[in-house]
Amino acid sequence: DFEGQKLAEFISQAGIILFAIIGFVVGFLLQDILLTFQIFAGGIIITAILVLPSYPIYNQHPVQWLPPIQIENKHETLEQKESHSNEPMK
Repeated sequence: DFEGQKLAEFISQAGIILFAIIGFVVGFLLQDILLTFQIFAGGIIITAILVLPSYPIYNQHPVQWLPPIQIENKHETLEQKESHSNEPMK
């Protein structure tokens, strides 16, 4: 649903930004660029685990679709189309 998409988008953006800031601060304080990237990569993996599966929390407001409209003779069969195309034009 659309509310679940909005929630997943918020969680993914907040998670990535949060882990980027944490990784930067820890890497800056310890002067370790590899640790910065490891924290950031771990944050991306954790965020992906939180938002990629279709958890029930993301489907609390399902979209109510309209019922289908029944139309008679909606599609001609292939044989009917071929028979119409083989008829001589008047």
